[in-house]
Amino acid sequence: MASSKDYNLGEFTFPRGWFMVAESAKVTDKPQGVRFFGQEFALYRGKDSGKVVLLDAYCPHMGTHLARNSTSYVAQDGAVEGDSIRCPYHAWRFGPDGKCNQIPYSSGPIPPAAKVRSWPVVESMGAVFVWHDAEGGAPEWDAPFLQEWNDPAWTHWTFDDLGRVDVHPQEIVDNITDAAHFGPVHGSRTQFFENEFRGHLAIQRMGGGHRTLIAEGGPMLVTEAVYHGPSILITRMSGLYDSYIFIAHTPVDDGSAYVWHALLVRTSDGSPATAQDNIAARQYQDVALAAFAQDFEVWKHKRPCLQGLFVQGDGAFLKQRVWYKQFYNPRARKQEYLKQVEGIHVPRGMEAAPEEMREQSEASLPMVANG
Repeated sequence: MASSKDYNLGEFTFPRGWFMVAESAKVTDKPQGVRFFGQEFALYRGKDSGKVVLLDAYCPHMGTHLARNSTSYVAQDGAVEGDSIRCPYHAWRFGPDGKCNQIPYSSGPIPPAAKVRSWPVVESMGAVFVWHDAEGGAPEWDAPFLQEWNDPAWTHWTFDDLGRVDVHPQEIVDNITDAAHFGPVHGSRTQFFENEFRGHLAIQRMGGGHRTLIAEGGPMLVTEAVYHGPSILITRMSGLYDSYIFIAHTPVDDGSAYVWHALLVRTSDGSPATAQDNIAARQYQDVALAAFAQDFEVWKHKRPCLQGLFVQGDGAFLKQRVWYKQFYNPRARKQEYLKQVEGIHVPRGMEAAPEEMREQSEASLPMVANG
C-alpha cells in the first residue's frame, strides 16, 4: 500500500471533509467499535435523544476501549444509559459531548482530563457522516443531501457494504477524470466527456453507450458524477431509469478505504413507488454494482500510480490531483490549489458536454464559497 506521503498530497495523512462511517439502520444503543482515519472510535445511538454519537474509543482512565467488549457486566447490562456510555472496565460514564459525567466509586471531583473527543456527525439519506478535519475546524460545507430523497416517486436505497479495499483513496478519486477507461472497462462508447473543478466539488459530465448499464441499441446513458469533497460521490444518471448512484469511500488506515455503494431510482412514470418498483430498483442497483465492480477489481490489484505516464486523451488527472490536495493541507492554502485547476477541462479529441447540461448542473449543484 502507498501512503499519502508517497503521493505527495500534503501536510495531513487523512483529508478534510464529510465521510460515511455507518448505515443509520445499523447504529443502535449497543456500542460498536469502528476504525477510520487510522484510529478507533465508539459509535452508538443515544436512548434519550435517538441521536448518533461518535467518540474517540479509549477511556482516559486506563485506556480501555469503550465499545469493543461483550463479556463485562457493564456491556451485558447495556453500556448506554440515556445518551451516555459507560466504560466496560471501571464503569466511568461519558456523555455525548465526550466529558465524563460519573465515576461510580469516587466521591471526589471528576478530573478535567476525564474526557474523550466527540465528533460532529450528521444522519442523511440513511447514512451516518462524520466531519473529519486535522485542524479541528467547523464544517466548510453541508453533508450531501438529495431533495429527491423526500419524493415518493424515488425508491430509497439499501447499501451495498463492500468492505475494506487496500488501495489509497487517491486511486479511487482518479476515476473522476479517467476518460479513457470507459471503453475498455465498461464497454462505453463515449460521445462527450468533460471535468469541472469548483471549490470542494469535482464534476464529471459524460454521455454515450454503456454495455453494462444500457442494453445494445438502448438510449444514451448521460451521467453527471460529482465528488462532494474528497469522499462522497453522487452521480445523476439518465437512461433506462432516472437514478442517482451513491459511492462513499472512507479512509481506514493510511493506504486503505472502506467502501459503500447504493442507488436511488425514480419510478418510470413518476408515480409513488410501489413494492414492485422497489424490486425493480434493487435489480437496477445490482446492475450498477456490477459496473462499479469493474472499477473495484482494477483498484484491488493495481500497483500505486504515484507518477502516471499520462498521454493526450487520458483526462485531467493532474488537475484533479492538484484539486484533491486542498483537503490534505491547511484550509488557509485552499486557494493556492484551486486557482490552478478551477474551470472546465475537456480531454483532447473528445467533445464537451452540451450547454444545456451545464445549465442544469448550475441549477442543481450546491453553491461553493471559495473564501
